Amino acid sequence: MPAWWQNAVFYQIYPRSFKDTNGDGVGDLRGITEKLDYLKWLGVDVLWLSPIFKSPMVDFGYDVADYTAIDPLFGSLEDFDHLLNEVHQRGLRLILDLVPNHTSDQHEWFLESRSSRDNPKRDWYMWADAKPDGSAPNNLVSYFGGKAWTWDAQTNQYYLHNFAPEQPELNWRNMEVKAEMFDQIRFWLRRGVDGFRIDVIDRLIKDPQLRDNPTDPLWQEGGNPAWQFYRKYSENYEGIHDLIAEMRAVFDEFEDRVMVGELAYSTDPHFMAAFAGSAEKPEIHLPFNFALLMLPWNATAIRHFVETYDSYLPVSGTNYVLGNHDQPRLATRFGNQARNAALMLMTLRGAAFIYQGEELGMVDGDVHPDQFQDPQGKNTGFSRDPCRTPFHWNGGANAGFSEAAPWLPVASGFHEFNVEAERQDEGSTLTFYRQMIALRRDHPELLEGRFHSLEAGEKVFAYTREHANGRFFVALNFTGDSQTVNLGSGYGEIEISAGMDRQGRLDLGAVTLRAHEGILLSVEST
Repeated sequence: MPAWWQNAVFYQIYPRSFKDTNGDGVGDLRGITEKLDYLKWLGVDVLWLSPIFKSPMVDFGYDVADYTAIDPLFGSLEDFDHLLNEVHQRGLRLILDLVPNHTSDQHEWFLESRSSRDNPKRDWYMWADAKPDGSAPNNLVSYFGGKAWTWDAQTNQYYLHNFAPEQPELNWRNMEVKAEMFDQIRFWLRRGVDGFRIDVIDRLIKDPQLRDNPTDPLWQEGGNPAWQFYRKYSENYEGIHDLIAEMRAVFDEFEDRVMVGELAYSTDPHFMAAFAGSAEKPEIHLPFNFALLMLPWNATAIRHFVETYDSYLPVSGTNYVLGNHDQPRLATRFGNQARNAALMLMTLRGAAFIYQGEELGMVDGDVHPDQFQDPQGKNTGFSRDPCRTPFHWNGGANAGFSEAAPWLPVASGFHEFNVEAERQDEGSTLTFYRQMIALRRDHPELLEGRFHSLEAGEKVFAYTREHANGRFFVALNFTGDSQTVNLGSGYGEIEISAGMDRQGRLDLGAVTLRAHEGILLSVEST
């Protein structure tokens, strides 16, 4: 029997942008609770909340000042307990976002660490002397622009921050840090949380010698400066797998909890599989698979990756991701291929992750540079704000998100692409997602069935999902031209198409796909 998380549909909620109930223009926990019936109706299994812990909000919750307190912006601990209870009452599950790589510079741990070199918590963070010329200890650069080191005049040392200066890095080689962070995890698991998505988990261990990272030969002038060096000594460093195995043991103290890990963006299945660990030494239940966010969007590249990934990663750890709070929205990236991408997401093996608004076909918002809130955008020009604009509940003021001016401007198209309008439209993207999730839930072929890739040429990605109950065929046309493919002998019944406008039986030997069309066919076993 598969674990509950193994084939689940996870729905990522960015709380700031989901639903505001107190009129301050920022989403909150009561707003999520208010909309749980919508999420139940949609059919998702697990809600994943981006950070809601106490924070100065320099990086909107990814700078944690207290891991066991809810930030007042979102509500109270009582609001959270009520939300969790309501989630469980509906048969859903909830996971939180843990940020263990760094804290806020306002966390009491860092305030102590910074107070003097003799403070007992000095070694809880990454401090280092300047080079003889006074410069930073090495060439590490921040993801948010500039050096990853900030000089502290009070104690005459640099501290490390791979993100904003207000996000100092914890020293995970310190046993007290490890013990304390593990207890923070236990606090929420005891409270009934179903697990955590763990931020940048592969970056917790750094080179103790603080060596310079080598230059990345693929980086080009004008590109994001965060990628000008290959992060050989600051990510995925030796010892990381032992540490993650220790963290996994904390999760295993509790029944039926899940550990989802954010890794460096990679298209290498071997890299992802390494973080699943082994039966003797398990690590992450679901090592995030971001390949579909990076690969060229063509049938050949996608087919090659999926074949390799599916054969290599442990059955329990497979998962696919098409969007999140850091990447341009699915409909913005793929346009009229977005539904094809969703059909693929829902029919490949393993867990599927949906970012809020993808089910509506929401596009990136038009956020002018002088409206940027994202520290990465302010410092580098590469802002993540456009994919974080408020959710579209209806076509009214502020898309029904808030009665006040929202913290980011509402994206265009909300009059058409919103929950209220799309629930009434049998051909809408929302209806498509709901039907795909239902098909996935109701058919063991799509949950537990074996995956087998079919030869369908360079322009179509086709495969089967087969189970004792029967077999499903998936064919995805990655081009703007009609394609006809041979999927085998016999006939298949159309379960759904990307256009939501085809029914009946098709000859598997000559399946014609319209431009940008994907189709799901079922064949009963004989």
